[in-house]
Amino acid sequence: MFSIGQISTRTGVKVPTIRYYEQMGLITAEERTEGNQRRFSQEGLDRLHFIRHARDLGLSIDMIRHLLTIAPSNHAESHRIAAEHLDEVRDRIARLKRLEAELVRIKDSCDGTDECSVLSAFGDHRQCAGGH
Repeated sequence: MFSIGQISTRTGVKVPTIRYYEQMGLITAEERTEGNQRRFSQEGLDRLHFIRHARDLGLSIDMIRHLLTIAPSNHAESHRIAAEHLDEVRDRIARLKRLEAELVRIKDSCDGTDECSVLSAFGDHRQCAGGH
């Protein structure tokens, strides 16, 4: 059995985050000591490793919860979740690429001297506030 500090050290997940995962129902302490300290089994440690890796991949708490509840043999459902997440990541990348292109365009339209169009591109609202 491991203390919360030990599983924190082994997984790199901070203690408050472990407590948060407990509150969210993703992980549970298998037992408590007489001093009411949490104790986790190897299974709990493995589960926390899984949660950490899933979070590193950007999966939401709801997606992780769902993955933890489906049977390990349910390959179709786990594949569907991975494919859905991949679509979301690709969509986010496309939006970021459009944002990058627009920022490059704005930056390149100004050389940092005299009449710079950067402020107007961002919507210079100083005029609306009485020039302050």
